[in-house]
Amino acid sequence: MSRSKAEILREYESFPGVDHVHGLTYDGAHVWFAAGARLNALDPESGRIARSIDVAAEAGTAFDGRHLFQIADGRIRKIDPSTGRVLATIPAPGGRGNDSGLTWAEGTLWVGQYRDRKIHQIDPETGKILRTIESNRFVTGVTWVDGELWHATWEAEEAELRRVDPQTGRVLETLEMPAGVAVSGLETDGGERFFCGGSRSGKVRVVRRPRRRSALQTASSRNGPARRGAKSA
Repeated sequence: MSRSKAEILREYESFPGVDHVHGLTYDGAHVWFAAGARLNALDPESGRIARSIDVAAEAGTAFDGRHLFQIADGRIRKIDPSTGRVLATIPAPGGRGNDSGLTWAEGTLWVGQYRDRKIHQIDPETGKILRTIESNRFVTGVTWVDGELWHATWEAEEAELRRVDPQTGRVLETLEMPAGVAVSGLETDGGERFFCGGSRSGKVRVVRRPRRRSALQTASSRNGPARRGAKSA
C-alpha cells in the first residue's frame, strides 16, 4: 500500500450563514456543497457562492450529469438543479443519520455509511442495495474517478483519503490529511483535484489527486524531453 501526505492546494471559507460543510459534488462548473438547510453552488475559480437551493442537506451529495442527489432525514432526494424542485425520493440504506458520502457511477448511486464502515452501491430508482464494500474506518465521503474508488475517512481526529479495491475493499493508497483537518465529503473534478468538505470548519478544501504513471508518460511524450536546466514542478 502506498502512503503519502495530502497536498492541500486551496481552501474556500467565510461563506455567509455556513458553519458546517457536509457532502459535496461537482457538475463541471460548480462545486455543490451541503450546508444543512441548503445546497450551495461554489464557483471554484472565484471562491464565491453562485446560487443556492433551499433543501435539507445533511450528508452526501451527488450529480449524475443532469440531477443532484442529496441525503437528509434518512432519504435521498433527486433534485432538478435549475429549479430546485425535488423530483423523486428513495430511502437511504442506513436510515436516519447513518449515511454520509454519496456519488454517482456506473448508472448507480454509491452511499458511504459512517459508523457502519461500509460503502453501498444502490439502485437510484428504488434504493435497493446491489452490493456492499467493507471498510475498516469510518466512511465520510466517497467518489469514483477514472475507474478508481476513493473514500474519505475521519476517525479519532485523523482524516485520510483512501483509494480502495472496488471488489474487495482493500486499501491500495492513502493520502494523510494534516493533523486536525476533518473531511466530511469527497468529490473530484475528473482531473487532478479532490474537493473535500471541512465539517465544522465551514471550509471546502482542494487536495491534489496523485498522478498515475500512464498520465505522466503521456505528458512526457506530448511535451518531449525536458530541456537541460529546466525545472519541473
